[in-house]
Amino acid sequence: MNEADSSPNENDQEETLHDESAVVSDSLADTPLDAESLDADDESSTPTPPPPAPAPKIAKPKVDSEDQFEGVMDWYILKVAFNREDSIADALRKRVKMEGMAEFFGEIVVPTEDVATFTRDGKRRVTKRKLLPGYIMVNMIINDDTWFLVRETGGISDFTGSAGKPMPMEPSDIERFVNRPELDDEDDTPIKTAIPFKVGDRVRVKEGNFENQEGDVDAVDEANGRITVIINIFGRSVPMELDHWQVEPL
Repeated sequence: MNEADSSPNENDQEETLHDESAVVSDSLADTPLDAESLDADDESSTPTPPPPAPAPKIAKPKVDSEDQFEGVMDWYILKVAFNREDSIADALRKRVKMEGMAEFFGEIVVPTEDVATFTRDGKRRVTKRKLLPGYIMVNMIINDDTWFLVRETGGISDFTGSAGKPMPMEPSDIERFVNRPELDDEDDTPIKTAIPFKVGDRVRVKEGNFENQEGDVDAVDEANGRITVIINIFGRSVPMELDHWQVEPL
């Protein structure tokens, strides 16, 4: 075959290939794009962002030890100078009034009980005896101002408590020392007798059948105002029950 015969065939092949390429291009152009496949391609190509950092923990503010008492009215015990309980309680009441802080304070109490005493001529009289010498009790709200007022009152040393924090009174102690029933003449409750002796004291009988006899106090009966004294009689130790005013201390 000569060169002239082969040229038309080659041209035909080139035209056929050109037409097929055009058909393929047209078919790809007419094919709709799949949105999900595009999204998948985008996600696979986009780097995954790092997880968010955990939110920092905010520490709770520490509550001052005094703040836990603020706004709470409760009973507290104050240590005061001996034999000045009444005057110190009066001074505290006056300071509360002068400072205009009555809304933070309730009662201020010197706990006492009724006891019977006897004069030298044997006459009986009822007096008040302090239940807790060296202490007074106050119903109050504790905050910076009330704490300062109490601590700066003359004769008061401190609150009772531990680690420098005032300790509220137990309900049983409030009933025992504060909410004591008032006694009147019609009450059958016996009044205690103030007896200036305690078990183990050495005493001398000053009147009666055993006058000048010496002995040791074995028991004290405040309800009836009597004591039991062990006296040596005829070589034997004999318990004798006497009125407390029939003996004197040695």
